[in-house]
Amino acid sequence: MGFEQLLIFGVLLCAFIGLAIDLWSPDGILLTALAILTISGVLSLEQAFEGFANTTLVALGSLYVVSAAMRESGALDRASSFILGNETRSIQRILLRLCPSVSLYSAFLNNTPVVAMGIPAIRQWALKKNIVVSKLLMPLSFAAILGGLCTLIGTSTNLITHGLLQSHGFEGLSFFELAWVGVPCAVAGLLYLVFISPMLTPARRDIRYEEEQIRNLLVEIEVKKGADIIGRTIEEVGLGEFQGFYLSRINRRDLEIAPVPKDEKLHPGDHLLYAAKGGIAVKLPDLADYSGLQVVHRPPRNTERGAEKPERELHQVVVKEGSPLGGSTVEEAKLLERFGAAVTGVRRRGKRIDQPLGPFVLHPGDVLLLDTSRGFREAHEDTKDFFLTSAAGGEAAGAEKSIEEHRSGGKNLYVSVAVLVGIVSLVATGIVHIALAGILGVAVLLSFDVIKAGEARKSVDWTVLIVIGAAIGLGKAMEVSGTAELIGQGMVDLTSAYGHRAVLAGVVIVTGLLTEIITNNGAVALMFPIALSVAESQGIEARGLFIAITLVASMSLITPIGYQTNLMVYGPGNYRFTDFFKVGFLLELTLWTLVIILVPIFWPM
Repeated sequence: MGFEQLLIFGVLLCAFIGLAIDLWSPDGILLTALAILTISGVLSLEQAFEGFANTTLVALGSLYVVSAAMRESGALDRASSFILGNETRSIQRILLRLCPSVSLYSAFLNNTPVVAMGIPAIRQWALKKNIVVSKLLMPLSFAAILGGLCTLIGTSTNLITHGLLQSHGFEGLSFFELAWVGVPCAVAGLLYLVFISPMLTPARRDIRYEEEQIRNLLVEIEVKKGADIIGRTIEEVGLGEFQGFYLSRINRRDLEIAPVPKDEKLHPGDHLLYAAKGGIAVKLPDLADYSGLQVVHRPPRNTERGAEKPERELHQVVVKEGSPLGGSTVEEAKLLERFGAAVTGVRRRGKRIDQPLGPFVLHPGDVLLLDTSRGFREAHEDTKDFFLTSAAGGEAAGAEKSIEEHRSGGKNLYVSVAVLVGIVSLVATGIVHIALAGILGVAVLLSFDVIKAGEARKSVDWTVLIVIGAAIGLGKAMEVSGTAELIGQGMVDLTSAYGHRAVLAGVVIVTGLLTEIITNNGAVALMFPIALSVAESQGIEARGLFIAITLVASMSLITPIGYQTNLMVYGPGNYRFTDFFKVGFLLELTLWTLVIILVPIFWPM
């Protein structure tokens, strides 16, 4: 093993560790790894960045815009209403409507906006029907993943393989080529989701419901401007507890202080939240001795909920992978200044964060519970910082506005649907390359004013495109240095004695494990040169191996961090990290087995 190969192994190992522990965002880690290999001379500058000239990035970027147009025109909202219907008899019947429909949409649209639109629609619908939402959101993500296995545009992974095949002199993927194995996998997965997953998914209340239940046990007192106690500590003024109550936390603008230190000084506008000792509030605290304090919220009587301020909305958001919020504290994020949103709670891995929130460092997948001004969703739906998982109008009491109300419909809906059908038709018939078809589709959308140029730019997930370009560069480094050949030979040595199907199984297992660590896009880019080396050393047809790594790289079902849609439902579904393994492990093994059995049938090796 030469110096270059040792260096690549070391850089990739550090990159894997960085990704696993969320050291930086994935694009930052992979770009840094690529820069190190370029500076060290493993790659030339042209080789390092040729991945960013791949047509895959153009095609994927245009499809993001098409998906955004479908969302803005109301097409996805109408689809959500049709899918959910009025079925409430059983979780299985609901999933029988939900999962196949989501898979069908995901086969022709990027699955991220499909899931992003599905989460608030399902949560709002489940709340009205009194259905436990955790039974539905994980199947939503998995169904979207399954749909992506069936067509060329189903997921970015398929497009990466398409571009890599062409750049290595192979014929690219046809539009429905993956369907020979993707459809059987999707059918098996959907049967699993409908009939088996309800027994495995946890039954947990929505996290906003839990937060509201906690809040309903609190008395909230505001420190008014000019109050005598401003500038004095909690201990000095004796506000640590009242008869029957104790001070639980202080909300100060976008900060939450809990537990409250005795030497904490009071500021104007502070909201003091008192919990009843024993969990039951018999009467309100006596404020007769304190001027400038006012009760602004009290526990509801009997079953009545406390009314929210009409000018405010309650929202929950999930921090995106690659978000600028990742790695910053709640205080540094300045959500109140940037978005007019006060943080009222944070959840990580299904658990409420009870420490002071100001210095708490945010990670991708964290769920923030926000108190916002009206119109928050409409104003910040396309932000690069987070996914909005609550409906328009928020979740304040009485704010059961349909998420369809702010969508345009009409001409825009028909144009966006026609553009999608046109792209699919052009690519499926081989008339136009996918990248060119996507560009033409975006041009039509802009011409008919279905989406504005600024909205189109904002809809593109640039982090994903950077990850793809950097991962292709790292794959090139493995190829030119002989590292891919070395790994491939090791894989062959372990499996070749048992036949070509065993070699395929080895490639499948390594790809499946890799995708849980470095995401689906990185996994397929790194495994492509390894699969090519395995095929050349064994004298077998490489296309079957390429198909296998493409499909398996998108089968990230056992962790919430391996695939973006899993990350999106992680917090809103109130899931634990291990829930994904419990539900997804058997499904993933089943899908791997199908790939190993079916790929050699349709692409003889």
